[in-house]
Amino acid sequence: MNQAIQSALISVFYKDGLEPIVKALHQQGTTLYSTGGTRAFIEQLGLPCVAVEDLTHYPSILGGRVKTLHPKVFGGILARRELAEDMAELAQYEIPTFDLVMVDLYPFDETVAQGGTSEEIIEKIDIGGVSLIRAAAKNHAHCCIVSNRNQYPSFLAMIQAQGGSRLDQRRALAAEAFQETSRYDRSIAAWFAGESSMSLRYGENPHQKGIFEGNLGAIFQKIQGKELSYNNLLDVDAALNLLQEFPSGDDKTFIIIKHNNACGVASRPTVLQAWKDALACDPVSAFGGILAVNGEIDAESAREIHGLFFEVLMAESFSPEALAILSAKENRILLSLKPGFHLSQEIRRTALNGFLVQDRDARSENRNEMKPVTQAQPSPAQFEDLEFALKLAKQTKSNTIVLCKNKQLLASGTGQTSRVDALQQAIEKANRFGFDLEGAVMASDAFFPFPDCVEIADKAGITAVVQPGGSIKDQASIDYCNANGMAMVTTGVRHFKH
Repeated sequence: MNQAIQSALISVFYKDGLEPIVKALHQQGTTLYSTGGTRAFIEQLGLPCVAVEDLTHYPSILGGRVKTLHPKVFGGILARRELAEDMAELAQYEIPTFDLVMVDLYPFDETVAQGGTSEEIIEKIDIGGVSLIRAAAKNHAHCCIVSNRNQYPSFLAMIQAQGGSRLDQRRALAAEAFQETSRYDRSIAAWFAGESSMSLRYGENPHQKGIFEGNLGAIFQKIQGKELSYNNLLDVDAALNLLQEFPSGDDKTFIIIKHNNACGVASRPTVLQAWKDALACDPVSAFGGILAVNGEIDAESAREIHGLFFEVLMAESFSPEALAILSAKENRILLSLKPGFHLSQEIRRTALNGFLVQDRDARSENRNEMKPVTQAQPSPAQFEDLEFALKLAKQTKSNTIVLCKNKQLLASGTGQTSRVDALQQAIEKANRFGFDLEGAVMASDAFFPFPDCVEIADKAGITAVVQPGGSIKDQASIDYCNANGMAMVTTGVRHFKH
């Protein structure tokens, strides 16, 4: 059923597109109520307009901070017209009903983007506007809410065609209104938390737009280089997720990331040796990669790294000599990691017409959580390699197989539709770069339901395996290992990554 608009409260920051709407409302006999600049705009068009101050008998105070926050305004918006008690109270206190509220919000995001001062930004935190929008949206059974200037054309077409609004239309506008206030509040909360919205050169591809919302300054300090791109940030995130698996200690771990997956990882007593052995994993894929290390880049390491084209290098610190060497190429992005930085503990991604949200996979298994399930037992060195390999498998796209030896990534199969394919890809790659797989270990992101993978691994020289297990389904793989002298341990925890 169509509801006519007999009275409307209009108070907007942006006036473009407003003129035809207020003229159409006036022609339909709507009583217009307004404040400040909007009221002046309506009156300049030669249209009658009731000042909200005349309704409330209170002027706008505190420099405009308080204008509409009054029972005579909110009572007329929130009254339940089907309830006699509500309507009796409106009559008692001489409060008019409002069939339409047109309110937009102060330009908070725009003020932040323009580099406004804290005082200017805080003044653009809308109070009354948000309250009016929420009130009208809540009472959409009786009140229509227009909360964004982008709705003006469709709203104008609606009232011109219908002379009012239907309940389904008001409900749809109410949903948009709550989305508007939710987005607005998120922007304000992010600003107070030190986060910001940063426009990127483009998205994943040049024809896509991209932005980053967050607080990069809490994770690293940018020393030099071009602006970080959308793809850079994805790879930086992948590198830091993996780097956090290796706390800074006696060994230094160097990581090379390409397209979100590790193509080189090694843990060694020095940064220089860790770099050399990480690069040896796959020097071809390392070209244009993202580099990260849990230590300081010194001059000797910088001279070695300087010869490779890379996009980003992250380290705990850089010596002055190292910076002098690496900064010779001004587009290189050099990032100094903040001590104890924290990544988001929540992972969000779009799916269908909504979002999937999950906790970050913070579980990492060590030797004490590895259960031997075969007669052969891993040696102490193999246990170290199995723990090392499992960390890599956790941070590699599924289906994945990771091959390691002496705390060095030899090769991995990533993002395959079967683990057999992933294993064969890893073995072929290790052989191509001249690695000896004899005595290497293998990690999988999930259990082996058939013995085919352990058979292939055995023939390649791999002697120890770690897999999420504990199921009767993997008994065939265990039986094969027992018959052929391979060691297998299970963790009971899988680490899928899509």
